Amino acid sequence: MRNMKTDIACIKLGNVHVVPVTSPVIAREFLKQRDSVFASRPLTMATEYSSFGYLGIILTPWGDQWKKMRRVMASKILSNDTLGWLGEKRTDEANNLIRYIYNQCKSSSEEGGADVDVRQVVRQYVANVIRRMTFNIRYFGKGSADGGPGVEEVEHVEAVLSAVYHFYAFCMSDYMPCLRPFDLNGHEKTIKKVMKILNKYHDPLIEKRMGEWSSGIKTKPEDFLDVFISLKDSNGNSLLTLEEIKAVVADLMYATVDNPSNAVEWVMAEMLNQPEILHRAVEEVDRIVGKDRLVQESDVPLLNYVKACIREAFRLHPNVPFNPPHLARSDTIVAGYFIPKGSHVLLSRIGLGRNPEVWDDPLVFKPERHLDMADAQVELVETELRFISFSTGRRGCMAPTLGTTITVMLLARLLQGFTWTIPGGVSKIDLSESERDLLLARALKAHAKPRLAPHLYAA
Repeated sequence: MRNMKTDIACIKLGNVHVVPVTSPVIAREFLKQRDSVFASRPLTMATEYSSFGYLGIILTPWGDQWKKMRRVMASKILSNDTLGWLGEKRTDEANNLIRYIYNQCKSSSEEGGADVDVRQVVRQYVANVIRRMTFNIRYFGKGSADGGPGVEEVEHVEAVLSAVYHFYAFCMSDYMPCLRPFDLNGHEKTIKKVMKILNKYHDPLIEKRMGEWSSGIKTKPEDFLDVFISLKDSNGNSLLTLEEIKAVVADLMYATVDNPSNAVEWVMAEMLNQPEILHRAVEEVDRIVGKDRLVQESDVPLLNYVKACIREAFRLHPNVPFNPPHLARSDTIVAGYFIPKGSHVLLSRIGLGRNPEVWDDPLVFKPERHLDMADAQVELVETELRFISFSTGRRGCMAPTLGTTITVMLLARLLQGFTWTIPGGVSKIDLSESERDLLLARALKAHAKPRLAPHLYAA
């Protein structure tokens, strides 16, 4: 689109008009001024499987089912009260994060440090957090003795990420339904396999817990799953069916794992190549928190430079090329263009975040660009859509505060707990993007050395 010198285009795929957008001004018109028109989602083969037949919230089109699940999430799951009493579980996982890395350092043959697979660490931390909040477990199996994931947890995370990748990946049959029986892209086979893996881990836990509630063994909610099961309608019957609970549990996994982990991996990679950024972020953590205690969620509002680094990762290194498509529910006019009913509107995360008309040196990682707000507190939410972190509007992330907390705690604990350097034998981190997606082409490896008193890692 940049070569065509346009910020909006229309591509005809089958009978569908696909409208990519790279201008924040036009993006705001779609998701702010015309939000109600574009508050639905298209039907695709992958989303049908992933949403259990559109019973959840993320992938479900506009309608009564989506409104029902949105009310449940907003009032019962993502309320300040619920997130507050789950805070201890999040802190436990932040403690386990640094304990896991510390154990790797101590078991290494190198003096005082170890080369760490940062991608695995950040993914498993985020997955641990949402598993604890949803199921009150860290591991599906036994995990590893050092606090790391077992084969079950690795398989689970890979399945979640594969599902997210395939939601709206180009699939010929989504635009030409007559081709679906042939599965030309192989996506249907893949998504069926992915959902089989997720169901293998989720279903036994959900069904066991439902039995505990029906038999009276459980009477008080301890996690998201308990809340879902305990909800009643006006007649005193269960508000959610078993299939609805399975769908919304899967939604929680989809919504949590990829965005924070991808952002923090990219931040760490950029910091290792620009040590002055790393040093400034560590100095901020030391100045605000110190080295005598661990970073807590209450510190997050004060860590402005750390948040600026994460904002910059969201801008320059989004986890996917496009936001999930918004489906036009009626004919409308946007930016002077006629948008017919049924159009799929795609906000380009790359086009917005790397737009040279919006950002100076758009391909350079510069956290300082997010600190020009006087002394205002830095927020990860980008309401003006100059890049996309949690999006906005009816289809925006429903829990930006939780997303912010998980992401900032992850990066801050890594920076506070360890001195990070490029591994031996490597002069510079390769920042090439994967040809398949926007991840680092090679999973980030970095050398970690503990920098706090030993007793803090055993917290």
